[in-house]
Amino acid sequence: MLTRKQYELLVFVNRHLHEHGVSPSFDEMKAALGLRSKSGIHRLITGLEERGFIRRLAHRARALEVTRLPENHPGAASRSMAPAGTVAGFRPNVIQGDFRGSLAGAVPAQGSQAVQLPLYGRIAAGAPIEAVRDNTNTIDVPAAMLGSGEHFALEIAGDSMIDAGIHDGDTVIVQRCDTAESGAIVVALIDDNEVTLKRLRRRGASIALEPANKNYETRIFGPDRVRVQGKAVGLIRRF
Repeated sequence: MLTRKQYELLVFVNRHLHEHGVSPSFDEMKAALGLRSKSGIHRLITGLEERGFIRRLAHRARALEVTRLPENHPGAASRSMAPAGTVAGFRPNVIQGDFRGSLAGAVPAQGSQAVQLPLYGRIAAGAPIEAVRDNTNTIDVPAAMLGSGEHFALEIAGDSMIDAGIHDGDTVIVQRCDTAESGAIVVALIDDNEVTLKRLRRRGASIALEPANKNYETRIFGPDRVRVQGKAVGLIRRF
């Protein structure tokens, strides 16, 4: 599973290799993705390498090899890529994280006492990542778990909320809302870009996003940098 920037970099590197026979320089990658520093490229390359999409070739300059493409890319079988400047085939399975206006209403599952909710992929319960949305995915949830209003489901990635009983791979049921009381576990949108699941604490004019794991630090933000997208109201775990 890739973030949009990881996907864009993978597309660019693969296309550059096909067109020029050599991987792009860091300056070329930085310019192509509109990043301000090479450190961002280093992080993206490391993420792609850890996920098995690229390989660094030792003792060679500008030595990157694309080992595979995402399954949802139309060139995954042929390894042919989109034209320059495009990210064709990106489904997209990464969004900026604002769930407002994008939530489908809950649909009763036929023949059961369950409700079908949209399942919007993995959300960080550790370092914030972009929330993943795939509009084709749904999950059946017991109707008794839901109150009034709109709901959606998110799969958890990470262990920063483990002491609150939320584990990596769990599915959290979220009630859509714009505000939440101090102490609630919320889906928080940070700087209109990052989305994470944390406990919200109000500290004067500031907002703290608090993990439930001593290995992670509480992050403090000004009130204009954080928007509540929803409140956790239930949990589903598969064994």
